[in-house]
Amino acid sequence: MPNQEEYIPIYLFLGFLESGKTKFIQETLEDRRFNKGEKTLFLLCEEGIEEIDLSRLPKKNIDIHVIDDVSELTEQKLNALVEQSKPERIIVEYNGMWNLNDFFQAMPEGSTIAQVMMFAEAPTFMQYNSNMRSLVVDKLNVAEMVVFNRFDESFDPNEFHKVVRGVSRRAEIVYEYTDGRVAYDDIEDPLPFDVEADEITVKDNDFALWYRDIMDDPSKYDGKIMHFKALTAKNAKFPVNTFAVGRHIMTCCVEDIQYCWLVAQDDRGHEPANQQWINITGKINVQKHKLYRGKGPVLFVKDITPAQAPEKPVATFY
Repeated sequence: MPNQEEYIPIYLFLGFLESGKTKFIQETLEDRRFNKGEKTLFLLCEEGIEEIDLSRLPKKNIDIHVIDDVSELTEQKLNALVEQSKPERIIVEYNGMWNLNDFFQAMPEGSTIAQVMMFAEAPTFMQYNSNMRSLVVDKLNVAEMVVFNRFDESFDPNEFHKVVRGVSRRAEIVYEYTDGRVAYDDIEDPLPFDVEADEITVKDNDFALWYRDIMDDPSKYDGKIMHFKALTAKNAKFPVNTFAVGRHIMTCCVEDIQYCWLVAQDDRGHEPANQQWINITGKINVQKHKLYRGKGPVLFVKDITPAQAPEKPVATFY
């Protein structure tokens, strides 16, 4: 395996047609701080009205390859393009109507995601969110920054903020107004429990928010005593006295419901039955664990009691 610095960085630009992706990429490539002549492979997965104008770039060491159909996104094809171009970095203008998993599964060997930005046209974003929610969530899930273009004074930032925060608490949100002003979102998102407390009780309706927060920033909970209701799970690959505790979570629609869990370890040898609802108390230690294939929050169990299923067994962010 290559060292981290030997990986080819991928800059992934997301958004629907006419969202402002191409304009931003053009401006980025015109910036001499970013474009110092590095060999760049540009994968264009969506052709809009605007096109990259190579004549305006300070350095033109760039290969543009158009991918017309999602079926062309294969690891074999992308490996061949990398072998042919031998890039130092890859820029991807992704098609908003394609699922990101298709790209992630096809990422060329020896590459890594360096940055993910999502662009949205503010006047049409809410319509996309209502009619194609799963595709919007697909992009928001991984975006480090979300830029709302053509933002009008009549729009309420709180409404856009709520949509983004319903999926991601870590993405930075930027509003580019029609008069040229740029504003960074500073709306506070207090969690529905005191994260500074030594002991934290997570209510049934708050499980999805808590789970996303602990997985985004587990160090915040290191050493904390947690109380919550969960559904157990275990299979033959789990170590002795170790099981999963979690909930089924729905991000946007029924099709995306999945069991989201963390590792629980009960050194007392009191393993609950599989697929059992429990009230559980334990201390979080952030550490390496084979079930995470790296570091993650491990709940060292102090107490378990049987419980009834929550009123809403599937947790949501709303």
